Amino acid sequence: MFEHGLAFRDKTLVNYCPSCKVVLSNEDSQGGKCDICHSDIVQKSKDVWYLRITEYADRLLEGLDRVDYLPNVKLQQRNWIGKSTGAFVDFEVKGSDGEKLKIYTTRPDTLFGVTFMVMAPEHPMIDKYADRISNMNEVRAYRSECAKKTEFERTQLVKDKTGVRLSGLSGINPVNGKEIPIYISDYVMMGYGTGAIMAVPAHDERDYDFAKKFGIDIIEVIKGGDISKAAYTGEGELVNSDFLNGIDNKKEAIEKITDFLAQKGIGEKGVQFKMKDWAFNRQRYWGEPIPIIYCPHCGMVPVPYDELPLKLPEVADFRPGQDGESPLAKIESFVNCKCPKCGADAKRETDTMPQWAGSSWYFLRYMDPHNNEAFASPEKLKYWGEVDWYNGGMEHVTRHMIYSRFWHKFLYDIGAVPLDEPYAKRTAQGLILGPDGEKMSKSKGNVVDPNDVVDEYGADVLRTYVLFMGDYEKAAPWSESSVKGCKRFIDRVWGLRNILTDGDEYSAELESAVHKTIKKVSSDIEAMKFNTAIAALMTLINKIYEKGSVNRAELKAFLTLLNPFAPHVTEELWSLEDFGGMLADGKWVDHDESKCVDDTVEIAVQINGKVRAKINVPADIEAPDAIALAKENETVAAAVAGKSVVKEIYVKGRLVNIVVK
Repeated sequence: MFEHGLAFRDKTLVNYCPSCKVVLSNEDSQGGKCDICHSDIVQKSKDVWYLRITEYADRLLEGLDRVDYLPNVKLQQRNWIGKSTGAFVDFEVKGSDGEKLKIYTTRPDTLFGVTFMVMAPEHPMIDKYADRISNMNEVRAYRSECAKKTEFERTQLVKDKTGVRLSGLSGINPVNGKEIPIYISDYVMMGYGTGAIMAVPAHDERDYDFAKKFGIDIIEVIKGGDISKAAYTGEGELVNSDFLNGIDNKKEAIEKITDFLAQKGIGEKGVQFKMKDWAFNRQRYWGEPIPIIYCPHCGMVPVPYDELPLKLPEVADFRPGQDGESPLAKIESFVNCKCPKCGADAKRETDTMPQWAGSSWYFLRYMDPHNNEAFASPEKLKYWGEVDWYNGGMEHVTRHMIYSRFWHKFLYDIGAVPLDEPYAKRTAQGLILGPDGEKMSKSKGNVVDPNDVVDEYGADVLRTYVLFMGDYEKAAPWSESSVKGCKRFIDRVWGLRNILTDGDEYSAELESAVHKTIKKVSSDIEAMKFNTAIAALMTLINKIYEKGSVNRAELKAFLTLLNPFAPHVTEELWSLEDFGGMLADGKWVDHDESKCVDDTVEIAVQINGKVRAKINVPADIEAPDAIALAKENETVAAAVAGKSVVKEIYVKGRLVNIVVK
């Protein structure tokens, strides 16, 4: 990707523990404390590697229209990418040499309501004009406080608004020439947009709270609310907006103001994405080494192809490096090398790739694992790719899925794979919660060890219960009583041998039930409705025991249907009854649609909407005959005797309702 211009190096802020001298993830630095030593963390500027995933943002969105993903999976991906259309607007910095503070907004139609601006505390313009900012000591102190917060903590919407005005520095609203104050606040990040925002407090809740706290003007530009009480975030007619006054169509107003900005040379149409370029590095030993060499003469040089893959050195000390560097930085035999271009003394990159690097495309190797010339041959890739069905947790439908799709599209662009989407279908399973309904956690003491369940009940019981406990896509709490219920079901399956009789055809008593169950289980497995498939098998075994026997044809069908859920017990029974071969290698059972239709159905009979009786009628009976049979029922006849029938309704296969007065 380096050679294709998709890999680049840039500065970013990382969570750093001065005591441990290590870079921490957001998870390891919650509350501004190091998870290792519990001392305060700070934000440290560091050069890191990025991949330009934003170059693929539109293609990642467009590709979602061509894949079979769950609707909520597609929605989460679209939200993560977060495409928005708007305008870039230049606000002149008063008293500067034409310096412009560029912002991005999706609502340029509200420019006349801008009463202040907010910059990220790390914005380079602050240092550039430090001599003009009269309260620079206060600014530095605030920056220090911000440096102790993680990105997650800074961007939380529900929190107290903090900030400092840059005294001596102000902006000029480009549409009306008004001077407006500039603040810095922790909720604005350099990595989002331009690192500065315009604030319209009358129509943005966060800006409104900020303005109220710091006594900043609030100017209504959209009719519809009471800005003395709260920000109005709905739509309405524009007011106090010069040439936009009276327009009540947002699209029209945005187009008009954007044209105005372009004509005046103070702004232009723009597109932004919530998704940022992929920070592609870690300061640790484990991970793929980044194959870049730093030469004092040639700059950054990629490791030659014939020297790849670059392997980690074998070391005994995996402890973090000093001052936020990778452990590899202290291994001179790895770091020191020669420049591949000029032969001068050079040094290797010591950061490693994140875990997403390997997990984004490792599955391609499964298609041709013994190929020593390429990760997979074109023929194998064409045959096996794209992946028909990827099922996994919902926690992986944003970053992992997006990174993997981006990686695959890049491989497609360079001709390494035949398709630009890696997965044709994506589904997700729900989380198994603890018995208390909470996410399992050692600290909560609600973890269920599957090995303990297997030891006590057997693997088939565990497998059957996990698939039976609820909707496969939704979270469900662990229930010991339900596990025991599945154990009783498996025991009853084993007990079928005790009531087995000869017979190569389904018996008349069970024929319809068997065909219905085959149809139900087959369709439910395809739809991943495993709980209802197992429920259908439980219903069938009840019918078998009610009959008191099961013949060989019926047992073969039942074991075939149950095998995906309880493979061990079904294979054992299959073998004991000498049905031949391995059940898992056998043919799935087919159903006869005509045998799935009942000859008779039970329907309810209502009088004025209240059920008074239930009767059996032919499945294909027409309304007049169904109503006539309903009236013959003794309970119904007594209920309508001496009354006038106002209306008679028949809902086929369900009910008869007789309205009387």
